Amino acid sequence: MPLADSHADALAQVYAQSVFELAKADGGREAAESVLGEIEDILELARGDRMFSEFLATRVIPTEARDASLVRILEGRASGLTLRFLRLLNRKGRLGHLPAIAAAFDDLVQAEFGRVEVDLFTAEAIDEATRDSFRSRLADKLGKEVILHAYVEPAMLGGVKLRIGDQLVDDSLASQLSRMRDRLTTEGTPAVRAAANRAIEGGS
Repeated sequence: MPLADSHADALAQVYAQSVFELAKADGGREAAESVLGEIEDILELARGDRMFSEFLATRVIPTEARDASLVRILEGRASGLTLRFLRLLNRKGRLGHLPAIAAAFDDLVQAEFGRVEVDLFTAEAIDEATRDSFRSRLADKLGKEVILHAYVEPAMLGGVKLRIGDQLVDDSLASQLSRMRDRLTTEGTPAVRAAANRAIEGGS
């Protein structure tokens, strides 16, 4: 069974607090953000690779065998602290809890350093200048440093979607059409006809 995204819970917060304090002691903000980024990169890889996701989550693989594989895969590619933390989770049988731990870790970093992670979804890839523009405007609105992750979602018809923590802000064309359909369903034809009449009268 692959990893599943989940919200931070009490257990995740305990582990997240532990690695957060270790990272801060090791190198302050830079180290904490670096370890968080490495964990998020590992989770992103797991989301795109089912076999790797199952490798992290399954209880079928013996602890010792998975520990050796973690070292082989990550040594030299991730910091010593990140690797030690993942090996600890493996020994405790908690690697499958990594998405929730990462969410709790992210909350701690945001609260401590005034930054916020934002996922931006668009129908087509955007260039660096557009990303910077989004980042700047969001920073002004939120009053925090924004770490922006841009994703392409071809199923979108247009517009943008933003995910800020647990909140999804959907301004895609598909969402607009869905709201229009719901309005037609609830308000019915007479209301639509009245709106059309008002528009015609206003334009004459």
